[in-house]
Amino acid sequence: MSKSTQVVIPDIGDFSNVAIIDLLVSTGDVVETNDPLVTLESDKAAMDIPAPFPGVVSQIQVKVGDRVSKGTSILLMEQPSADAKSEPANKTSHDPQSIDSPTTKSELQSTNKHQKNTLNETNDRPAFHSESVGTQTRPPHASPSVRKLARELGVNLLDIKVGSGKNNRILTDDVQQFVKNELSKPPRAPQTDQSGQMIDTDYSQWGDIEKISLTRIQKVAASHVTRSWTSIPHVTHHEEIDITALDDFRKSMNNEIATQGTRLTILPFVMKAVCTALIKFPRFNSTLANDPKELILKKYFHVGFAVDTEKGLMVPVIKDIDKKGVAEIARELADISKRARSGRIRPEELQGGCFTISSLGGIGGEAFTPIINIPEVAILGLSKAKIKPIWTNTEFKPRLILPTDLSYDHRVIDGASAARFLTFLQKQLEDVRRILL
Repeated sequence: MSKSTQVVIPDIGDFSNVAIIDLLVSTGDVVETNDPLVTLESDKAAMDIPAPFPGVVSQIQVKVGDRVSKGTSILLMEQPSADAKSEPANKTSHDPQSIDSPTTKSELQSTNKHQKNTLNETNDRPAFHSESVGTQTRPPHASPSVRKLARELGVNLLDIKVGSGKNNRILTDDVQQFVKNELSKPPRAPQTDQSGQMIDTDYSQWGDIEKISLTRIQKVAASHVTRSWTSIPHVTHHEEIDITALDDFRKSMNNEIATQGTRLTILPFVMKAVCTALIKFPRFNSTLANDPKELILKKYFHVGFAVDTEKGLMVPVIKDIDKKGVAEIARELADISKRARSGRIRPEELQGGCFTISSLGGIGGEAFTPIINIPEVAILGLSKAKIKPIWTNTEFKPRLILPTDLSYDHRVIDGASAARFLTFLQKQLEDVRRILL
């Protein structure tokens, strides 16, 4: 015997009415704890909802496009009881539903064996073959890991007619073979728009190519930065800041901070200095209202920072920078960065930013033009700090110079204000004591 248990959306922060963009399991799938069940997507991130316990999916209660919140029931799962293994499989119906809803793995194997014999005798259609019922299409039978692979490769499992597994279950090899077959098809003729301009080119005519699918986060980010770049008149102001004294202080404090399990970098100091600059220049801590005649000035100071992850760029937010010291900011940065890269960041940690910092210092470069994180009105870019000879009126001395790049919305901020903002920031970072004032 087995019992049916509801699986609900867990606590996902302050988000509500989040869209379901993918169902990762089908009725009858055997899942283990933490196997992904459905994928949700907010404005800034996509997240998989994992199975809270092992079992068999007996009923799916949602569909792609539905909006869910904490506590919404998404499916029913059957958990085998202690004596389930001793019960013989007794499903003899020819109805495909009897195959799609086994209650234990042993029952699934017994059912599949019985169904295979039945199909050979009656020449019936395989149970897990995708079939249309009215306007609905039953999802093909595949494990969550195979569904994940198909999503990453951009493969619609409905296009794979029959899988090579038991009862036509789609396996990894089936997905890979489908991709190979698609890539081996003859090149398509280039398409042109009404003006005759080519809009689709067959690049394989000049050599080998490979097509890869963007992750969901990359797709969301692409839409986000395109909207920002095309709707905001960007201007970028560049400045070099001498952080020699700041870096010496940072190094002197690292041994002490290390006992707290934290490593100091330049970024926490920059975030604290940016906060003081936002207090001094409130227009940089604003958002244009829907009515472009009004400007919303924010009285809180939440600073976002760009994190490079395997799935794409994410911008977590450190809240209430004005109320925190550099060491506390450093601890939060380390924690939230780690969770962002491992996919465990909470949705509310991506919301509420007032100003963003994009740091390429760990990689390299001398300058770049960061794109404003809409609906904010400015963003600060940091390139790699380098030792340069600086004239001190009597001699050249080696100094550690940090290149900074401030992109701003010219509808809200003019060039003079941007120059003043960076000059103020420069003074804060060149004499770290000013941050305390």
